[in-house]
Amino acid sequence: MAERRVADLVVERLLAWRVPRVFGYPGAAIAPLVEALESTGGEPAFVPARHEETASFMATGHAKFTGGIGVCLATQGPSAVQLLNGLYDAKLDSKPVVAIVGEDIAGPLGGAHQEIGLSRLFGDVCNQFVRYGRSPEDVAALLDQAFRTAAATRSPTCVVLPRQLQEAVVPDLQPSAVGVVSATPGEPLARVLPHDVDLDAAAQLLGGGQRVAILVGQGGRDAAPEIIEVADRLGAGVATSLLGKPVLDERLPFHTGVLGEVGTPAAAELMGGCDTLLMVGTNDPWTEYFPMPEQARTVQIDIDGRRIGARYPADVPLVGDAAETLRALLTRLRGQPEQRWRATVEASVDRWRDVAAERVAAPADPVNPQLVLQELSARMPGTGAVAVDVGSVLYWYARHLTLPPGVNAQLCGTLGSMGCALPYAVAAKLAAPDRPVVALVGDGAMQLNGLAELITVSHHWQQWRDPRLVVLVLNNRDQSGMGGGRAPSSDSTRRRPDVPYAGWARLLGLHGVRVDRPELVGAAWDEALAADRPCVLEAVVDPAVSLAPPEPAFADLRGLYADGAPARKVREQVEVTANAQDVV
Repeated sequence: MAERRVADLVVERLLAWRVPRVFGYPGAAIAPLVEALESTGGEPAFVPARHEETASFMATGHAKFTGGIGVCLATQGPSAVQLLNGLYDAKLDSKPVVAIVGEDIAGPLGGAHQEIGLSRLFGDVCNQFVRYGRSPEDVAALLDQAFRTAAATRSPTCVVLPRQLQEAVVPDLQPSAVGVVSATPGEPLARVLPHDVDLDAAAQLLGGGQRVAILVGQGGRDAAPEIIEVADRLGAGVATSLLGKPVLDERLPFHTGVLGEVGTPAAAELMGGCDTLLMVGTNDPWTEYFPMPEQARTVQIDIDGRRIGARYPADVPLVGDAAETLRALLTRLRGQPEQRWRATVEASVDRWRDVAAERVAAPADPVNPQLVLQELSARMPGTGAVAVDVGSVLYWYARHLTLPPGVNAQLCGTLGSMGCALPYAVAAKLAAPDRPVVALVGDGAMQLNGLAELITVSHHWQQWRDPRLVVLVLNNRDQSGMGGGRAPSSDSTRRRPDVPYAGWARLLGLHGVRVDRPELVGAAWDEALAADRPCVLEAVVDPAVSLAPPEPAFADLRGLYADGAPARKVREQVEVTANAQDVV
């Protein structure tokens, strides 16, 4: 019987924590663990990515789409450095990921080949837990602690395992299973509910509001019925953060859409007109679109008390699970909604929808990118998932893709790192191979890492029960970094080299569709979603279509509040205006 090595023990701990797959890039310092994974017959599976960065994005994508703990691995030195982007994504969007890093240094430390101080390297991004494995007896407990910490803090953690340790024999007395946590990974480990006195205060504040707005973030997932009932009870309008976009049915007449620079004028108007704000599980960074200082009294619900008041002052903080807390609030709220405010919100939503339709129908050369996302809305499978990249595609997604209820959509919300969508899509597809997945990508992200990761797709797709993974590439050839509203210059520094994205997919044995005529966009989507294999849908779009970010409500007054003493500065401005009129 073969001796049991530490690498085998690591695999056992991964199985104990119900880890279905590990994403990584093999190398000498992590080779024993990779060999142990490959010897298990796929439980857990090892998924090699084309690059360590995309492996870390896949692990974070797995955590985002499944609610479980993502796991990635790499070797020392430059390989470890490449993990940071995906791990920072996990940290900033509060997702549990465990990074396992191999180290192989012979001789004295200090200046060895590929030597990097890994504790320092991961000390910020994995600040909750970074540990070195020192002996075979410690490894099981070390891994359990890393997983527990990732789950409890919803953040990335890191375990460094020297190659010599991975190859070491596990002592006979080493237990095979230690410290398994039965709670669902990534979810709160206990029922968290605010105190009754705080719930009473929140109900009184919300019930006294005349113009109530609700801002929903990713923390509102699984609380959609409660959010809608609270909104109806208060006659409130609703907006969401980017991460909160999939939480509610966007067809609701009082749903104003996404808030922020990528969002809608209706959401900005909702924030500008409200006198009471309920924030549910959101850490939205676009604070310039929030109500003006001292405009609105606020209740904030969040499972993480550190986020309370971080973006906007909270009069009543409620630390708790969103659904549980909202259910407790509903027992305290009276049912006398302010109908005039709800009517005002719905009129604003109707105006925005008319504007959106006009923007979609506007002519472009050759295709309007807004049209491409609009045409997907009517075709998006109700059981599917959506992965969204960074860039202009994010604007069109936020405003023009109406998600069917139940569709899981994920993006790199807080870090905003380009190149996340295709790795996310791979993770989503591997987690649910019987469901369709759509990745929304710009040509910049596709050239950054997407072309390479299509190789990963081509390697796995024949194992999927539903082979549909559609990668939309908005090909606008613009690398100016200025966004929409200007055509790319003939200067080679501003014009991105054109690539036959659909053709590259066909070379890999996938399906490819290229569309450059607006009347064929719908048919192109039909073909892509009906294909018997993954498909790249390349849409040649106009880079001159304006991104048109909405203006924050009362934007001209915000400068008066920039450096303190807001009331005094308002009075001074009014006096200056009055004096000027007297002179006239």
